[in-house]
Amino acid sequence: MYSRISLNLASLLPLFLIACSGGGSGGSGAAPVAAAPSITAQPANQAVIIGRPATFTVTAAGTSPLTFQWQKGGAPISGATASSYTTPATAQTDDGSTFLVVVSNAVGSMTSAGAKLKVVTGTAKSRGTDVTTYKNDLSRSGQNLSESALNLTTVTASTFGLLRTLPVDGKVDAQPLYLSALSAAGGSFNTVFVATEHDSVYAFDADSGAVIWQVSLLGTGETTSDNRGCRQVDPEIGVTSTPVIDRAAGAHGTLYVVAMSIDAQSNFHQRLHALDVTTGAELLNGPTDISATFPATGTATSSFDPKSYEERAALLLLNGTIYTSWTSHCDFSPYGGWIITYAQSSLARNGALNVAANSSSGPAIWMAGGGPAVDSNGNIYLLTANGVFETTMDANGFPSGQDFGNSFLKISNVGAGLKVLDYFTMFNEVAESNGDLDLGSGGGMLLPDLMDSTSTVRHLMVGAGKDGNIYVVDRDSMGKFNASTNQNYQTLGGVLAGGIWSTPAYFNGTVYYGDVSGTLKAFAISSAKLGATPQSQSATQFVYPGTAPSVSANGTANGIVWAHENANLVVLHAYDAANLAHEIYNSNQAAGNRDQFGTGNKYITPTVADGKVFVGTTNSVAVFGLLPAP
Repeated sequence: MYSRISLNLASLLPLFLIACSGGGSGGSGAAPVAAAPSITAQPANQAVIIGRPATFTVTAAGTSPLTFQWQKGGAPISGATASSYTTPATAQTDDGSTFLVVVSNAVGSMTSAGAKLKVVTGTAKSRGTDVTTYKNDLSRSGQNLSESALNLTTVTASTFGLLRTLPVDGKVDAQPLYLSALSAAGGSFNTVFVATEHDSVYAFDADSGAVIWQVSLLGTGETTSDNRGCRQVDPEIGVTSTPVIDRAAGAHGTLYVVAMSIDAQSNFHQRLHALDVTTGAELLNGPTDISATFPATGTATSSFDPKSYEERAALLLLNGTIYTSWTSHCDFSPYGGWIITYAQSSLARNGALNVAANSSSGPAIWMAGGGPAVDSNGNIYLLTANGVFETTMDANGFPSGQDFGNSFLKISNVGAGLKVLDYFTMFNEVAESNGDLDLGSGGGMLLPDLMDSTSTVRHLMVGAGKDGNIYVVDRDSMGKFNASTNQNYQTLGGVLAGGIWSTPAYFNGTVYYGDVSGTLKAFAISSAKLGATPQSQSATQFVYPGTAPSVSANGTANGIVWAHENANLVVLHAYDAANLAHEIYNSNQAAGNRDQFGTGNKYITPTVADGKVFVGTTNSVAVFGLLPAP
């Protein structure tokens, strides 16, 4: 009789576990009930370059021990019994394969969703747009005038949207850079370069999302820096500033990038790296540790201390020299206003200037991630933050201690010897510095040559900071300092009421600014003067830090202003450049949250190239473009 009874031992296991653990009315308390597996993170689709492996990962919960069995095309893969599975080197025949995993324990099993593998070959491409430096050019205009695919007709929620996200290992504070038709990994790829605060640099195929290469800039036993007690860059400091690329440097092209780290002996490092753009390999026997000294007196910072600084302003490449510029952690003394330069061909230091040479409390060079700008004569322009400024002038009308708080600076290049050639400082600099009203909380921008009402050609620069004013200076005679009144070319008082913690853009006779908790504003230029009020503005108000716009156009036609909104759910906006009240797209418009793409981040400028828009977040870069036909 007993031989006819069939026992399901698996079904009795939960009761057995309860009994063995003291469960029931006579025990000390109910024991946990064994749980069947559940999948909390499904395997994700992968795209890889042909010949590279792909890795699929699952995250599962349930009573231990959990076992895993990966399958390809429905067939179990021998030995693939961990929570992650890395394929052998991929072949073209692997393209389109589906991978899934069965997760099991003594209670039951669960099968994951399938993840698709895309195997990418770099087919021949024609050269398009390159974005090799912050805001596209050395004037820092933010404009790409060779964009034909994205226009006022094609950028709508029905035709344009999120194509993919590129996952990375940290915050993306640096603007993504882009090279078209790059020969790498045995093919030709439109390549987007991403640097992170976790001290990594990635090269992605912009058209598929495949990783072409990834490198860590950390030395053996090193970690990224902590936030140094300042939450301006948080929780770690690695790569903050936008790198720069020289496509003609080295055998294949070189990407220059600065990274901060801490070694096993708790020493801080700031290093300049030169990376091969096709492989990520270190070049020129790099990296090189950044160091410098500069003549100073009293309590001044005569030596560069890597732990006291971060490089936030974008790198500048000019005539074979890399220019780095430095800011403090918050306003923690001691710190100065360093510009330290290196030969791009050897990474040898070839210059240093401290624009707070006789002060231990700045000014520093922040500029909201913006880069030093350059005119046609090779002169360099930047904005400084609040800090010491001596109101006693020397015989040349310069501050007696050569400390340039809250100033526009014109600086000679390395070839002429680094020095301040001219400057403008507002008459109330001391009061503004004491009130932490930085001019250099925003970045500067050079305007193209403009003719004024007397037919005089003007060479102008614009800048704005926390006080809400737009200052315009004549680069040929900047105005210096006067204790009674400003002597710059033009001041638009209070037009950016929220203050500026971002950088402007320029297109077709118009300057674009986005202040904190204010709208994106367009200031039209007439007779070499900015209009006293905005010609148009957006309906959206942008929370801190405002917005740092960029512009795409085909020559002077189909201008689009792209703006990033640092909300809990980040938003990409696209506006008609001729009328900012006309928003043609934003990433919250599409049904079903189709285009939402992550958490906001403050140091972001959208990069536009070859029909795509790249936007950084706290852990990825989102890629937008024209949607494939249904």
